Amino acid sequence: MSSPPNGKTLVQLKNIHQIYSSGARRFTAVENVNVTISEGEFVALLGPSGCGKSTLLRIITGLQKPSEGFVLYRGVPLKGVNPHASIVFQTFALFPWLTVLENVDLALKMKGAPPHLRTTRALDLLDRVGLDGFENAYPRELSGGMRQKVGFARAMAVEPELLCLDEPFSALDVLSAEALRGELLELWTSGNIPTRAILMVSHNIEEAVFMADRIIIMDKDPGRVISELAINLPHPRQRKSPAFQALVDQVYAMLAGQTQPEAIELGSAPGEPGRTRRLPIIHINDLAGLLEHLADLPENRADIYRLVEDLSVDPDTLLRLTEAAELLGFATIDKGDITLTPLGETFAEASILARKEIFATRIRRLPIFRWLLAMLRAAQNQRLDWDVVHTALELEFPSDEAERQLDAIIDWGRYAEILTYDDDDEALYLEPGPPVAA
Repeated sequence: MSSPPNGKTLVQLKNIHQIYSSGARRFTAVENVNVTISEGEFVALLGPSGCGKSTLLRIITGLQKPSEGFVLYRGVPLKGVNPHASIVFQTFALFPWLTVLENVDLALKMKGAPPHLRTTRALDLLDRVGLDGFENAYPRELSGGMRQKVGFARAMAVEPELLCLDEPFSALDVLSAEALRGELLELWTSGNIPTRAILMVSHNIEEAVFMADRIIIMDKDPGRVISELAINLPHPRQRKSPAFQALVDQVYAMLAGQTQPEAIELGSAPGEPGRTRRLPIIHINDLAGLLEHLADLPENRADIYRLVEDLSVDPDTLLRLTEAAELLGFATIDKGDITLTPLGETFAEASILARKEIFATRIRRLPIFRWLLAMLRAAQNQRLDWDVVHTALELEFPSDEAERQLDAIIDWGRYAEILTYDDDDEALYLEPGPPVAA
């Protein structure tokens, strides 16, 4: 079995901040994070996309230097790349021109292992992860799960004390991901790898509860730790057990939060004091599907964690949908449950045109739409170039997030028929749209 936490601290994050600059604007990606990882622990960093999980992983491994704060490894300040840690990435990151054996051998070569030991060691690692017989295959000949096994073998080749996993199963199909999770846990719990601790980044709540001994829960805007939860269930864990499901429900409750008064929920408009509330990135048809599903349930209410299976969506997508429903006043969230409001029930039962009218009324309340509509009304021909709006949003968000927000604004505004977007001249217009040439 893997060693239980023995009190020996492996990693400490002290007052970590990560701040990015865009012109005169500073964006806080990670704020005041303090985390400790001990020997014998399997820890999961869990949170929505954009909360800084992968940033913390890069900081811990020394691939990125924090703007403020510092990292201690076995009590010594970390400078440069951490030689005692390795990462398995979300993408397979294999060299396609090298065989499976050569990909693993390369990691040993970079470590400085002598040639006569490298092949023996690489073959042993491939055998441990179940790839015996595929040593001379090229990555293109392997399934996604098998390619990721090569990634695990390569990461473990350097015998890291700390094995870091950056959403290593998210690019795999469901069955391959499930099989690989079980195989990694078998290696870890049996002590067949030299690793002293595992740190996994994930946005999959059930995955974190299934694998980790402790979950560190993060939120975004800015990225920060909001809670920690010990998982004291023995391995192998039973997903259908009441204790497992209760923990999953508890984590969903922590991440989903609780509906706040409208002034807090809506945030402020760009240029105004306070935090500009970003729109959750969703497909409106998926939101309608969620509301329709809730409308069919007793009391129009559901445990959020049960909706993952019911709606066949991943947890991150589901949390964005529940956030959108809450933001628009279609649902309220409390203690891990989501309940339709009367308005949400009306939307779910309305015709296509009536839904558009309801949606338009609700998004006109959102500060970011009030801001944009006011600018469009004041603009010549009620027209604004995409670049102009994007530049204005860059004062509130990093450039890539500003682009995602503008795309969401256009998508929501088109559905509600309150604005149009002309792709040819890359401009936004108030409805009824650009003038038609004679």
